Amino acid sequence: IMIGMENLGDPSGNWDIVETIGKGTYGKVYRVTNKKDGSEAAVKVLDPINDVDEEIEAEYNILRSLSNHPNVVKFYGMFYKSDDLSGGQLWLVLELCNGGSVTELIKGLLMRGQRLQEPVISYILYSALLGLQHLHNNRIIHRDVKGNNILLTTEGGVKLVDFGVSAQLTSARLRRNTSVGTPFWMAPEVIACEQQYDYSYDARCDVWSLGITAIELADGDPPLAELHPVKALFKIPRNPSPTLRVPEQWCRSFIHFIGQCLIKDFEARPSVTHLLEHPFIKQVQGKDVALRQQLAALIQEQQEVGCRTKTKHERINTRKTLIIERCPNDDLVNLEFLDETIISHLQKRYDELQVYTYVGDILIALNPFQNLNIYSPQFSKLYHGLKRADNPPHIFATADAAYQGMVTFCKDQCIIISGESGAGKTESAHLIVQHLTFLGKANNRTLREKILQVNPLVEAFGNACTAINDNSSRFGKYLEMKFTPTGAVIGAKISEYLLEKSRVIKQAMGEKNFHIFYYIYAGLYHQDKLKTYRLPNKTPPRYIDSLHCKVMQDIVSSKLYKEQFDAIQECFRNIGFTEEEVNSVYRILSAILNMGNIEFAAITSQHQTDKSEVPNSEALDNAASLLSIGPEELQEALTSQCVVTRGETIIRTNTVDKAVDVRDAMSKALYGRLFSWIVNRINTLLQPDMNICAAESGMNVGILDIFGFENFKKNSFEQLCINIANEQIQFYFNQHIFALEQIEYQSEGVDASLVEYEDNRPILDMFLQKPMGLLSLLDEESRFPQATDQTLVDKFDDNLRCKYFWLPKRVELCFGIQHYAGKVMYNVNGFLEKNRDTLPADIVVVLRTSENKLLQRLFSSPLTKTGNLATSRVRVTAASRSLPPQLSSGRTKVDTMEMMRHPEETTNMRRQTVASYFRYSLMDLLSKMVVGQPHFVRCIKPNDDRQALCFWILETVNIRRQGYSHRILFEEFVNRYYYLAFRAHQMPETSKENAVAILQRAKLEDWVLGKTKVFLRYYHVEQLNLFLREVMARVVVIQAYTKGWLGARRYRKEKEKRNRGAIIIQSAWRGYVARQNLKQVKKEREEAAVRIQSGNEMFTFSSDVLHTFKFEGRICLLLLSSHFVSFWCLLFFSAQLDHCPHFSSVAGPVMKLQQRTPRRRGQQPKLLNSPEDSLYYNQLNVSSNQIKVLDGEDEYYKLLSTVESIPEEDYAAAPSPALSSGPLVSQS
Repeated sequence: IMIGMENLGDPSGNWDIVETIGKGTYGKVYRVTNKKDGSEAAVKVLDPINDVDEEIEAEYNILRSLSNHPNVVKFYGMFYKSDDLSGGQLWLVLELCNGGSVTELIKGLLMRGQRLQEPVISYILYSALLGLQHLHNNRIIHRDVKGNNILLTTEGGVKLVDFGVSAQLTSARLRRNTSVGTPFWMAPEVIACEQQYDYSYDARCDVWSLGITAIELADGDPPLAELHPVKALFKIPRNPSPTLRVPEQWCRSFIHFIGQCLIKDFEARPSVTHLLEHPFIKQVQGKDVALRQQLAALIQEQQEVGCRTKTKHERINTRKTLIIERCPNDDLVNLEFLDETIISHLQKRYDELQVYTYVGDILIALNPFQNLNIYSPQFSKLYHGLKRADNPPHIFATADAAYQGMVTFCKDQCIIISGESGAGKTESAHLIVQHLTFLGKANNRTLREKILQVNPLVEAFGNACTAINDNSSRFGKYLEMKFTPTGAVIGAKISEYLLEKSRVIKQAMGEKNFHIFYYIYAGLYHQDKLKTYRLPNKTPPRYIDSLHCKVMQDIVSSKLYKEQFDAIQECFRNIGFTEEEVNSVYRILSAILNMGNIEFAAITSQHQTDKSEVPNSEALDNAASLLSIGPEELQEALTSQCVVTRGETIIRTNTVDKAVDVRDAMSKALYGRLFSWIVNRINTLLQPDMNICAAESGMNVGILDIFGFENFKKNSFEQLCINIANEQIQFYFNQHIFALEQIEYQSEGVDASLVEYEDNRPILDMFLQKPMGLLSLLDEESRFPQATDQTLVDKFDDNLRCKYFWLPKRVELCFGIQHYAGKVMYNVNGFLEKNRDTLPADIVVVLRTSENKLLQRLFSSPLTKTGNLATSRVRVTAASRSLPPQLSSGRTKVDTMEMMRHPEETTNMRRQTVASYFRYSLMDLLSKMVVGQPHFVRCIKPNDDRQALCFWILETVNIRRQGYSHRILFEEFVNRYYYLAFRAHQMPETSKENAVAILQRAKLEDWVLGKTKVFLRYYHVEQLNLFLREVMARVVVIQAYTKGWLGARRYRKEKEKRNRGAIIIQSAWRGYVARQNLKQVKKEREEAAVRIQSGNEMFTFSSDVLHTFKFEGRICLLLLSSHFVSFWCLLFFSAQLDHCPHFSSVAGPVMKLQQRTPRRRGQQPKLLNSPEDSLYYNQLNVSSNQIKVLDGEDEYYKLLSTVESIPEEDYAAAPSPALSSGPLVSQS
């Protein structure tokens, strides 16, 4: 930072802190008094000093240079208070605006049933516009305009404050591309910069924020304030421009002003200067004094009433670190006294919205039942690779611990989220996935978006509204995020367990069906596509109808359902589903809703009296059409069944009750298999690219989000399965936290006090053991056709002899279980039928004949042992695409399942019960969990049973305080941490002594050595990992410098090698060209010599004209005959013209030479006075026998050969000879 700390004064000499008046994003704000004159001011304290960066300098520069405007807060200076312990503090001393913010003003008025009048609103907006105009004229964008940043003075003044994220524009950079601000006020173009790196915006983003602030002044809250900030960021660019909540209550000019501010295309949005001319703003002119007094009166009234409401909208910005207060009580292990007051401690933290607390390395998460702004990307940066104790407890810290453990030790990790229903497990899982995606930072941005959208899509199909939770998970989900060895996320995989399919056909009082049914109904309604999918538009289908819920009214009027439908469509597209697949999903869901409307009536025949039929075939025809099957075949499969006995086919008709059961079983099977297919399809689309990372070298972080413990007024078979699963998770927790730890103390000879805990293994044995466990007895009774719910209760009573099971007196068809979380009463009514979950073979055959490829796949693929759809694709044979004629005739049927069943779908698999699926699901889930290093998150509802909660927390605190949660073999410990005490090239022995040397070098205390293992506290491993990362970082720096030096040396060598090669190539080429030129010259000279030698005819001078040419000092004579125009000979002489006295009197013109032989364009004439030519002709003169001797007629040339040369410059100065047509005469 450019601010010189040594040049700043100490504030202690001038200012005294009086009280805290606010808490900003990066520090607290205090009211201070001046020691000299007693004046008051506000000071923003930035503590510690290492958090000061370029943004503080930017705010300092803006305040220093631009605070001279009446609508910008005054700046009194910056001070530095040194502190050796905390590192020092920066004090920004500002004008004290003791009237509060406009947000506090409007909140107080609304609480008293009042509102701001339009003239006052226009005055506030007018003042804010003047302040923004001052900033914009000086090329400053505020970027965080909102009600909380517009402060008031008691005199009615309006001041802009908080320039922490303001931006300086320059002539070279008139736009910015940083996504900063407070989510609800951020302009669409600012948000777009987060996803589009080439996007930018200008100062008109402040105009949008001012428009949102205008709505805030009218309604009390910005639009979308009820949403999570991240969801608001998603909605703002996609939604139309917001408007006032009740526009009819406000004048047209105010509505028009807001509309002008909130034009989504910022290029068309007016500037601040233009808005000052708006009629709504111009009404202030001339009335500003009166309006200022009116505003001051409102402020005084507000302060007298003392009605102040603080809002918690936190801005998003690019600062590297945040100031967050932490305290020693963040970890319950550090408490001095452990008793029932621990609950009071949690209650106090909860009241302060500190919802996270540590118990050692276990995180307790209290459900706040409200949106907290502590999950922004800025917080993700804060919880990245730092020591756990450096920041307050947070769900991101647990995700970071799992990620760092995976990268550091190359070992899979597992995060187990437990708690009762409604405690916040699903939301915690979302946040963990969000942070792991941030830490993974895949190069493929699309992949990150896909992974983040997996949870919303799966939860739309697997979550529902219950009596105690509006978004309750009705299935178990284990999400495995897959990473490369370097920690980059490359894919994901979902495992789903125990979907509550019975919810499709029936819901308890006050509960709803799965979310997707309401989403799709609302979405198709608003798209006018209900007729396309054969859905009624007035009365809701029976499966989603409720006596106490106005379903159609909610579907028509509620925007939530439609918005969720749009979001689900977006998820389908982004993850990679095709349009055909999505359409098939919608058709199957619509068919299920139509199936619920099929009604049956009893008919009496001559031979049978318990036969059923479908009196109104509309719903049946709709369902058959959507499923692409024949309505006759569907009706027959619903109202009759075919049984093969001893080779004989028997057709049995179904009663009305039986037909209803078949209909509901078909609906449940359709939904269950569709859900499994969606999960399998997601896994296919998100599977890692094997070209990037081989499967065996990748690593996983698993996140378990399973339905929480439930205890309703009426608990049925579904609650029993859910609670057994939670008993299994609790047992896993106990094993890792208590049992395994204490067993190793004894085997390793470590002296550690044993902690008593409640072991729930006997309860699990009562449920799961064979053959006398509760689930085994349930399966056994389900195999008897004549069994009833009462016989089931009797069997339980006869065989379950333990303290955890009892039968209540005077209550029929009920039994009670003492779970780890409390007593639960179960109603046995429907247990047997729900456990059987039979789907007639005729239904499967009919559905396999569908022309819908997806539906064929759903019922041609086998089911796994956990009851889910197998991932392997099967070939649909011709038999499965067409019904046998015997079946269509309705008389003699065959068991077509025998010829159409998939090879892997054995008869035993068809007879699996829900209890057996459940047992295998628990086994499969545990097999995934035990592979990874566990991390625990315990979600708690604030209204939980305090006694049981206190007991559990005390147990956990004791084991974490006294125990050693990490037990590492000597060999593994030395191999992992030997860098801390030995040189990198030294590979020490994996001995006990070397382990001690590493621990001593790391200066750790309170560790214990066993026979084969090192026993460490929960915080020891974190410290060792930090030390190891620091060493690794130094190694990486050294490697980087070394690799850079080696690379530079390699580059220089390669460059020299290339230069030498280029020189060799150039030399060879030049030699080649020179040789070719020499050959050409020799050839031309030989031809010229032959041509000269062959001239044996005598030259005869004509009486016409003898032309004389001078070309670069050489004499050329050209004889032209009047009878013919042809060259006879061309002679060249080397003598200079000035050396020819006999030639000086020659009469006749001197002209430039015209060459006889053609040449290429741009080629100069061949000069014959070069040294080579002279040498050549000298040789010719010496060899007289080779030269033709001149005869008497060549006397003239003899004269030329004997003349003496004269200087060329003398000749150039001589006058040109006269042109004559007479004979050439020589002077003697």
